[in-house]
Amino acid sequence: MAEEEVILKAEGLTKEFKGFVAVKNVDLRVRRHTIHALIGPNGAGKTTCFNLLTHFLTPTAGQIHFKGRNITGSSPAAIARMGLARSFQISAVFPHLSVRENVRVALQRKLGNSFFFWRSERVLNQLDSRAMELVTAVGLAAFAEQQAVDLPYGRKRALEIATTLALDPEMMLLDEPMAGLGQEDIKRITALIRTVARDRTVLMVEHNMSVVADLSDTITVLARGEVLAEGPYATVSKNPAVVEAYVGTGHG
Repeated sequence: MAEEEVILKAEGLTKEFKGFVAVKNVDLRVRRHTIHALIGPNGAGKTTCFNLLTHFLTPTAGQIHFKGRNITGSSPAAIARMGLARSFQISAVFPHLSVRENVRVALQRKLGNSFFFWRSERVLNQLDSRAMELVTAVGLAAFAEQQAVDLPYGRKRALEIATTLALDPEMMLLDEPMAGLGQEDIKRITALIRTVARDRTVLMVEHNMSVVADLSDTITVLARGEVLAEGPYATVSKNPAVVEAYVGTGHG
């Protein structure tokens, strides 16, 4: 794989918690403009791996490169500014603001300040039009003036994706986007992720295997903190080691 194709690269990524190795020597290469899924049975280290990539956790060993730049040791905020944004880290954090206002706050963050109380109406109105574009893009136009707290669960997920898109990231990390969703919402969010991925890269942790099969270009399977297999779903799903790792564990 040509280096210029790789937008995110982890090498030897390891995380120990008081003697317990949660992630061990993980190598990961995510190609630009692909949807890459991180899967594995419960306790495989998927969430820890995600937290390391966005520096919510500091690795015990290993390095992370984003767009050819070593980001190991950078703060989560600095990493987000570089264009690597994690959905649900800034989810609909303001339950009593409307959908539109939540997206507008996220747009203000990109400008470098969380709140512009002293800014003119004109500036805020400019943000409003972009906020409405994003609200519409994620299928929430009909809910624009509704308080976030009153949204159905699946629509909250769409709002979380909109607030992440407001940061205009080159790469989005989605942490279990289908968790707790019913079939209709799963279809809607799957379609949304596919649309979002047209001009950016997506890395997601996901339990729902039919979603993974449907969406992913590449799948990395973790088991007990190590990479067990990697490749397209058709290949990975037939890998005997993968089948064995999942037997008796459920798809958790």
